[in-house]
Parts: sequence; structure tokens; C-alpha cells
Amino acid sequence: MNELTGKVALVTGGGSGIGRETSLLMASRGAFVLVTDNDLSAAEAVTATVNKRGGVAHAFACDIAREEHIAAAVEQAVGLFGRLDIQFNNAALLTAEIREQDVDIFSISTEAWDQVMAVTLRGTMLGCRYGAQAMIKGGGGSIINTSSTFGLAAHNRSVAYGVAKAAINMLTAYVATAFGRQGVRCNAVAPSLIMTPLADRVLPDHVRELHRDSTLLGTLGESEDVAELVAFLASDRARYLTGQIFRVDGGTLAHLPTYADWRRKVG
Repeated sequence: MNELTGKVALVTGGGSGIGRETSLLMASRGAFVLVTDNDLSAAEAVTATVNKRGGVAHAFACDIAREEHIAAAVEQAVGLFGRLDIQFNNAALLTAEIREQDVDIFSISTEAWDQVMAVTLRGTMLGCRYGAQAMIKGGGGSIINTSSTFGLAAHNRSVAYGVAKAAINMLTAYVATAFGRQGVRCNAVAPSLIMTPLADRVLPDHVRELHRDSTLLGTLGESEDVAELVAFLASDRARYLTGQIFRVDGGTLAHLPTYADWRRKVG
């Protein structure tokens, strides 16, 4: 299945987790991929895997908190491959310090709140800005933003993360609305808990079980589950899809809050 043959993709946060698996998958389907990450060595490891498998990928250091980095990444993709067809704005601020503070509006400092908005939200906006500019020059393309189920329903922690992701949902709609007639599609994927290496490292078993118990399928998602949807949205098979938020959550948001308790107690 080489549905992305000849297309040029830029992935932010491509060094691990969902970004890594999406980079590998799109390359396997024929795309030329610029793998960007603020950890250049991680991006280089992904590109080495792509190239070993016969694909084409390059690594580029990109901190989405810095506008000049995003602009340079898009310029690099166009310079290497002649155009930009796919922009996957996947990176977000998930440092240990931020995660510890980001419980509610009492626990998170104003500075940390501003940092989440400046990186996760503003960085995604900048990716849309520079990606859309390049795509319009090239005749169109597909932008995919990583949102979250935390941006669709409130949780009892991660308030800044959730608000930033909710704003990304509206950003997605605005970008799709502004540039659709110029050939640019923009969609978002909203995963629930996905067992990335980061999640595997930091989440205790009881938290994983709470999330698993809320799914309809009884399993937690893997990075590949999100990557498959992103690759589809990047392809011409999704040519009539834009302005949409696609949940990748195993049915977590499809049911009433009483679902898990009812299932356990009643059957």
C-alpha cells in the first residue's frame, strides 16, 4: 500500500511515540519524511530506521516553542524535497515538571500555564501557519493536528493540557475554514491514553487500569493505532475530510459515565 508515494511529510515530535510510529508508517507508504524533534538524536534514530527499511527520511532539530525553528523546518522540507504535502503537528509540552503541576487551576503556576499555551497551542498554530503557506504555494496539502480526549471532555487533572488541546480543536476548524478553497485540508486526531514509551514509563498500573476500564474494547491504544489514522488523513483517500476531530479512544467517550461501574456490577 503505497498511497503516499511522492508526498512530502513533516512530523513534529517525531522522535518517539505517536510521532515516531507515524513517521515510520508514512515512509513505508512512500512518503518522503522530515522527522523533527527537539531531541535531534531521537529524530536521527527514526530516520536511520526509515532509511534502513528502504524509505527516505531526514532528521531536523525543531523546538516548536521557537517560531524560527518551525519556519526553518518547513523551509528544510521544501528545500530537500521541493514541496510540502503533509504537516503532522504532533509535538506538545510534556515535561515532568509541567505534568506534576498540571492538576487544576490552583496547583499550576501562572508561568507553567503560559508555558503550556506557548508550546502546545502556539507551536501547533505556528505549524499550521508555515505548513499552510508552503502547501498553498504547492497546490494544497493535508495538515493533521494532535489533540486529545482531554480536549473534548474534562478530567480531574491536566487542566492546562486539556485547555490547550481544546483550543487546538477550534484552531483545526479555523484553519480548515480559512484555506479549504486553496486546497489545504486540516483535521485533528484526539487520542485517549495511548501506551507510548512516555506513558509506559510514568503511569502507575492503577492509572492504566482506570483508563482501560473506561474503554469499550477493554484494551489501551498503541501508537500504531493513531499512526494509521494520521496516514489515512494525509492521503488522497481522505480528500473530502476536513475540519474534523477524530477520536482514537477505543470508545472511551462514546458512553455514559456510569458505563464502567454498571458493567462490573450488573454485567
